[in-house]
Amino acid sequence: MGSNPDHIVSVTKGQDDQVTWIGRERVLQRAEAPEPLLVPPPEQQRSRGWMWTAGAVAALLLIAFVAWRLMAGSGKAQALLADRGGIPLVTIIVPGQQAVTMSVSFTGAIAARYDMPIANEGDTGRIVAVHVEAGDHVKRGQLLAQIDDSVVVQQVNRLAAALEQARAQAALSAAEYRRAQGVEAAGALSAEDIEKRRATAITDAANVKVVAAQLAEAEARLGRTRITAPVEGTVLTRHAEVGQIANPGGEALFRVASGGEVEMRGQIAEQDLAQVKTGQPATVYLTGVPQPFIGQVRLLGAIIDPQTRLGDIRIQLRPDPALRPGAFARAVVAVDAAQRPVLPQTAVMADSNGSYVLIVNPANKVERRPVRVSGTTEHGVIVAEGLIGSEHVVATAGGFLRDGETVTVAPSGGSTAAPAGSS
Repeated sequence: MGSNPDHIVSVTKGQDDQVTWIGRERVLQRAEAPEPLLVPPPEQQRSRGWMWTAGAVAALLLIAFVAWRLMAGSGKAQALLADRGGIPLVTIIVPGQQAVTMSVSFTGAIAARYDMPIANEGDTGRIVAVHVEAGDHVKRGQLLAQIDDSVVVQQVNRLAAALEQARAQAALSAAEYRRAQGVEAAGALSAEDIEKRRATAITDAANVKVVAAQLAEAEARLGRTRITAPVEGTVLTRHAEVGQIANPGGEALFRVASGGEVEMRGQIAEQDLAQVKTGQPATVYLTGVPQPFIGQVRLLGAIIDPQTRLGDIRIQLRPDPALRPGAFARAVVAVDAAQRPVLPQTAVMADSNGSYVLIVNPANKVERRPVRVSGTTEHGVIVAEGLIGSEHVVATAGGFLRDGETVTVAPSGGSTAAPAGSS
């Protein structure tokens, strides 16, 4: 077909509307139409993915190389600040000496000074009555418990009657022997009859002693059915119950503290045992009790345990209701008053070789000095051996320094002040 000429629309003069000529080759445009999202072809997408992957791998390689250069490039441990050219700045303290009270601390338990176990000493029997409780104060001879004595009482009664019978027979035999002796001169009885009567009198008299001994034995067994207090004191424990079978040599039925006296028993180290003396004052603290208890050293152990290197110690205390045997306690024994250097706790360090401090010598080099700590006060740690008080001791952060390392001492205005009483 032939091409048709463009259609021409005429416009009247004076009209303000714009006229658009639409040809066959012109496509009508829609207003406000959004442009479509351009999606690259698959080949271009794959190319860009390889580029991102290559860039990430290169960045990781760069980071690994830098880390290797910083951490493992030299093949040595990380150097200290001093090895990098910087000299540490330290604060020193001159402790001097001050009057301190030397003391020895240890832990232990409250115990009765004389703890007497009371058990059944007689024959096996059933307990029929218990008359005391734990905590009661008893007097010497007071009845604690009663064991069934129905059988023993009958034995005592039988032997008592037998004793009366034996005494009567002995009296009759003695009278007959006396009459025989009276007629011996007249010859009314033969010598044989007189001798028989004498033997009978002697036998009956001996029988009286035998029966009396048997009666005493039965009475002793009867007495052992009554469990009594051997001394005056306080009942600590009671293990006797009505109906229980009490065996001789078995578990103690009662434990009595003689006189109510109590003490603290503990163990102290071998080196401290040499400093403690009997009669020295001691202060005992109980868990949960605010007020301390005053006492004194009563006894020191004669031997030292070769395994633990500890020795026994006992502190005498005044009786008090709060001092219950078995309670955990801590004691402090005042050993002596002396002049000792006192350092802050930050200046004293410890390792497998023991306690030590770091001092700065006149050449501004760090030196390790072993010390022995004997206690603590409100001002710091008491040094018993290793320092005389005039040394320049590193006050803090000594763990970051090495023996022989050169340091710079901080000006005196920034140094730590010595404890009160030091020079």
